Amino acid sequence: MGEYKKPLPNINGDSREFWAGCKEHELRFQKCEVCGHVRWPASIICPICYSRKTQWINAEGKGKVYSFVVYHVAYDPGFENDLPYVVADVELEEGPRLLTNIVGCRPDEVKCDMPVEVTWEDVTEEFSLPNFKPP
Repeated sequence: MGEYKKPLPNINGDSREFWAGCKEHELRFQKCEVCGHVRWPASIICPICYSRKTQWINAEGKGKVYSFVVYHVAYDPGFENDLPYVVADVELEEGPRLLTNIVGCRPDEVKCDMPVEVTWEDVTEEFSLPNFKPP
């Protein structure tokens, strides 16, 4: 694996399980044991019912594009070779929305409500990033 030049996530206590799952090519989210709300980002309490009872679940990795933007300018030098690229808010079937990249199609093919599924980009020994592509 070569040197990865793009920014990487800052892991904290709330997000550690999510990023550990990504390394295993699994999308993990917190689910409230009281009301069933599946949430991202992770937190110590449920934003719906305020319960502290939580479990981690694996998502299927399927969803749809909720919103997106096509970048034609690289605001970080690491992205210059990717132009143009798509950043999207993907709504997963389980409920949470995840900010991610759309890959595997041309930027002009991306549409709101387009079905997508997770694909993994192993960028370093520590990180695998979830991207999404058309099925």
